[in-house]
Amino acid sequence: MSAGVFTVGTRGSQLAMTQTRWAADAVTRASGVAHEVVTVRTEGDVLTGPLSQLGGTGVFATALRSRVLDGDVDLAVHSLKDLPTSDVEGLVVAALPEREDPRDALCARDGLTLEELPEGAAVGTGSPRRVAQLRALRPDLRIVDIRGNVGTRLNRVAPADPGDLDAVVLAASGLIRLGLEGRITQYLDPHLMLPAPGQGALALEVRADLDPDTELARGLAAVDHLPTRLAVTAERTVLATLEAGCAAPVGTYARLVDGVLELEVVVADPDGSEVMRHAASLPGADLEGAAALGAHVAQELLGNGAGRLARLSL
Repeated sequence: MSAGVFTVGTRGSQLAMTQTRWAADAVTRASGVAHEVVTVRTEGDVLTGPLSQLGGTGVFATALRSRVLDGDVDLAVHSLKDLPTSDVEGLVVAALPEREDPRDALCARDGLTLEELPEGAAVGTGSPRRVAQLRALRPDLRIVDIRGNVGTRLNRVAPADPGDLDAVVLAASGLIRLGLEGRITQYLDPHLMLPAPGQGALALEVRADLDPDTELARGLAAVDHLPTRLAVTAERTVLATLEAGCAAPVGTYARLVDGVLELEVVVADPDGSEVMRHAASLPGADLEGAAALGAHVAQELLGNGAGRLARLSL
C-alpha cells in the first residue's frame, strides 16, 4: 500500500471487474482505506479454444498471482472456482466473502426449462462438468462447446443474432452480480446439477507476509465469511483428493444447515452415461473438520471407482 490506498488486481472482463469492485468496496468499507483497481491480462483472456484444454484452472489466475508476488498490486480477486487447489508459496487467501448463489442457471429461449427443451435442442457450455450432467439428464440434447464472456454467450440464444442455440448454462452468481438474473429461465438445483467446487465464491488473495496489524489485513479479516470458508474448504478438498482439475466432470455442493456441514459430490463419465453420487455430513465442523469431510467423501468415491469413471489421471 502507498499513501493510504491499496491496489487490487483483476481481469478485464465485465464480470471480473464487477466482482472485483464489489469485493474491494467491501474491504474499503471495513478498513477505511481507499482502493485502486489494476487490470491484468491473463493467459485465459488471450488464448482461444476449449477452456478444458487451456492448461487447467490456473489459466486465469497465474498472471494475477505474479503481480501480487511481485508487489505490483496488494490484492487479487479471483473467482474461487478458477483457482487451483494447490497452495502457492508466498500467497494466502486472506478473505472469502459471503458466497453468492452457487447454482448453475439455464438461460433458454421462450422461457423454457431443461425439461421443456425440445428433443435435440442445442445447449451451449464450455464446462465438462456441465456437459456430463446435462447428458445424464437429457441424452438427446446437442451440446455445443462455447467460450466468451457472459454477454457473448447469452447472445447466442435465439432469437438473438446469431441465435444458434436454444439455451446456455452459466453460473447463477455471475448473472446475479451483473444484474442479468432476468435472463435465467431455471435455477438448476443441486439435485439436478451439482456446481463446480467453490462456484459463487470470491477469493481475495494477498502476500503471506502482509502485516496483520495493517488496516488492509483487518479489513480482509472483517469480510471473511466463516460458513463460506467451511463449505468451500470441503468442496476444494474433494477436488484436491481426487487430483481433478477444471477438465474433470466433478461437481460439489457444501453448506451449513443448523450447524451441520452437509456435502454432496457427483463424479460422472464425461459422456454422461454413468453418474456416481455420494453425500456426507459433519456436525459442528471447523476448518480441519471440513477438510477431513471432503477427503473422506473423495476417498469413498475413489474406492468405488470414481477415478476410472471420470477418467482421472490418478
